[in-house]
Amino acid sequence: MKTVIVTGSCGLIGNEACYFFKNLGFRIVGIDNDMRKYFFGDKSSTSEKKDKTQKDLGDAYFHYDSDIRDLNLMEKIFSEYSSDISLVIHTAAQPSHDWASREPITDFSVNATGTLNLLECTRKYCPDAVFIFTSTNKVYGDLPNKLDLIETDTRWELPQGHRYFNGINETLSIDQCTHSLFGASKVSADVMVQEYGRYFGMKTGVFRGGCLTGPLHSGAELHGFLSYLITCATEGIPYTIYGYKGKQVRDNIHSYDLVSAFNEFYKNPRPGEVYNIGGSRHSNISVLEAIYKIQERTGKTIDYSISSNNRTGDHIWYISDVSKFMEHYPQWGYKYNMDLIIDEMTNFSR
Repeated sequence: MKTVIVTGSCGLIGNEACYFFKNLGFRIVGIDNDMRKYFFGDKSSTSEKKDKTQKDLGDAYFHYDSDIRDLNLMEKIFSEYSSDISLVIHTAAQPSHDWASREPITDFSVNATGTLNLLECTRKYCPDAVFIFTSTNKVYGDLPNKLDLIETDTRWELPQGHRYFNGINETLSIDQCTHSLFGASKVSADVMVQEYGRYFGMKTGVFRGGCLTGPLHSGAELHGFLSYLITCATEGIPYTIYGYKGKQVRDNIHSYDLVSAFNEFYKNPRPGEVYNIGGSRHSNISVLEAIYKIQERTGKTIDYSISSNNRTGDHIWYISDVSKFMEHYPQWGYKYNMDLIIDEMTNFSR
């Protein structure tokens, strides 16, 4: 039976992948030890999502409360299903650049060493499987901040005709800039996934995401701004914007759209390839614009303040250029835009 191993199977993207590929007839092997609770507190625990996933997917889902940093445990899982594994989707991570500075060793061991463990297990037990890695736009560090940005009433923006107006593409350097420690650990994993594709000829693919979101996102103050902003609106929690006058721009891609992109790569993998993936010009928003839209949708006023201190390595403006992926996989397209994402998330939160 075709089997997919999904790490971070109870997180936003991993969980979307579990349901998506189960519907395509795959057996799902989920690996998630609820480190999100350790990172962000009890409210961010994935335990309820694990229970729901096991109930919904039934005999098609096999869950392991295992740590990807434990190579012996990973080898046991991979060896058990080795003959059937055709796909590995690696979404498990420490996802916050603020949190990474608290425990750099934990951050690096999860993001970099954990990824290396999974690559080695794939090479050893199922070398023909497709390996998909969810990287991040933070691999570009703060280089996007050096672009010729202009300030408007609600956002920072690039002038029409700028080479990156349609978004940051994969040619932007990832070198000699400030990444945050989180960005640096993801760079290490990102390059290693590429190398296993180029050096060993494995079917590896790197997806450098913008803001990944959707109604099942358990946003926290340090991660998942759109989800957490909606939580603040519905629960009356004060919200702090860090720097850039609240006009920093993020592109947002719905978890379904991202996982459907994974599926296109799975069907026709390009070993060692890298893709920027996000909402692009199709789906992007500034923090202030998000506040206005959420207040309009919910009818509730968000109690927000703007700090003059920006987060180290944070982007002023980031929009993904997805043209390379769309050229390679022209059958893929977006199902969600920014308005549909916010509508779905605000309705779900109620």
